[in-house]
Amino acid sequence: MLFKGQTLGKYKILALLGSGGFGTVYLAQDTWIDKKVAIKVPHRQGLDFGELLREPRLLASVSHPNIVAITTAEKQDNVFFIVMEYVQGETLENIIGEKGALDLNRALDFTCQICNAMDHAHRQGVIHRDLRPANVLVTENDMLKVADFGTSRFLEIAAHGTTVIGSPPYMAPEQFHGKAVFASDIYSLGITMYQMLTGLLPYDAPAPSDLDKLMSGELVSPPRLKNPAIPKTINDIIMRALAPDVTSRYQRATDLLEDVLAARPRRTPPAGAPARPDASQRTGRDDPHAIQTRLRAREALPARFCWQCRKPLHARTDRCPFCGESQ
Repeated sequence: MLFKGQTLGKYKILALLGSGGFGTVYLAQDTWIDKKVAIKVPHRQGLDFGELLREPRLLASVSHPNIVAITTAEKQDNVFFIVMEYVQGETLENIIGEKGALDLNRALDFTCQICNAMDHAHRQGVIHRDLRPANVLVTENDMLKVADFGTSRFLEIAAHGTTVIGSPPYMAPEQFHGKAVFASDIYSLGITMYQMLTGLLPYDAPAPSDLDKLMSGELVSPPRLKNPAIPKTINDIIMRALAPDVTSRYQRATDLLEDVLAARPRRTPPAGAPARPDASQRTGRDDPHAIQTRLRAREALPARFCWQCRKPLHARTDRCPFCGESQ
């Protein structure tokens, strides 16, 4: 536990920002360059040094505007800590808690930003495993930063994340069996979309007796039943992201992003702006029927697996990271 005014090397502790299962985060001042930073101190300081470096190495591999950036990792006064950018704002969880269901366009804009962050992480072979509103920071100008990669791992290390880690209300069915894959993050994003648009979770944290219902999809009711203002196309996108069978779910964050961009309502153009083409002039990309057709067309697409070693592959890779075979 660090205290206000305490120093770690050149960093002066200003305030406690929060604490989770894996570490405590403080607001600090870099006294050399007079800049505020966030410092995360892992709870388990006695771990092997290589294990302590796992999270900062993950963060260093996923540099992206929608992901909290890492500055460095240090050890001062026998305390290991990670120095990250300080994001001034609040968590998405707090915003939903205060406002309830968000405006549709705002919720979809947040969804698109999270998709961009997840797509980038997945391209680097990283699964988050604990994506939820509490781990999404929102700046004053509504820019999102995905945080807390403490539970993440490189998928290349094994066929999947084998430890049962995550927050139960947001965990995909396969995560309860220690089988997290890229599409598990998509499920968590689907739960987050559901919560943003209804103000509610689709279900409480599943009890052991509920796991069979979770695996069959019985616990999830369509979000339109809780908020009839949700367009049917968005409702269908959320339900696709929440498919209990991993092979029936979106396999890539970009696939979900593509459908959200096509389905989101168009804002009214300012006076004097060129008129938008009517339905007869559109290409069909943003036609609700076209979106439904694409959703149905992708329902039968299986998850990708290496033909040689049968381990799961990212949808865009052309070489297996496990055995090296071309696909």
